[in-house]
Amino acid sequence: MKRWLLLVKTPLLFLVLCLMGAACLLPGLAEAQGLAVRQFPAKALRGLMEVTAPPNIMLDYKPRRLSPGARIKDSKNLIVMSASLVGKELLVNYVADPQGMIHEVWILTPAEAQLKRAGLETLTNIRFQSEIDAAARTPLPPASQ
Repeated sequence: MKRWLLLVKTPLLFLVLCLMGAACLLPGLAEAQGLAVRQFPAKALRGLMEVTAPPNIMLDYKPRRLSPGARIKDSKNLIVMSASLVGKELLVNYVADPQGMIHEVWILTPAEAQLKRAGLETLTNIRFQSEIDAAARTPLPPASQ
């Protein structure tokens, strides 16, 4: 008697399951394409980081140190251990603690790297004559004895 319910329920159930599956996949597709850009703190700076021997790092080719509770997040916002990054040069946003140690690090996706942020000054080996003359005119500090 109620066979008509099976004819209506089965396609309807199939349609609902397909729509739920598509809804679950859409956020993952956007993130996989690099469309999702994380929000970073206003005080975060940009830099080029290389982990030399944890907790020691090179940040913009200068030696720095990770704080004891430092968090390094990869491009998927997952925590990464610093030892797994040894020898890799990565473009990052970072926040330093009051002692100057690096406390939070975010490894950037290509979309995030396009955004402008303070830090990571352009490094160049070109010096103009005016810069050389200005450096020659600056007096050296007296030597301490």
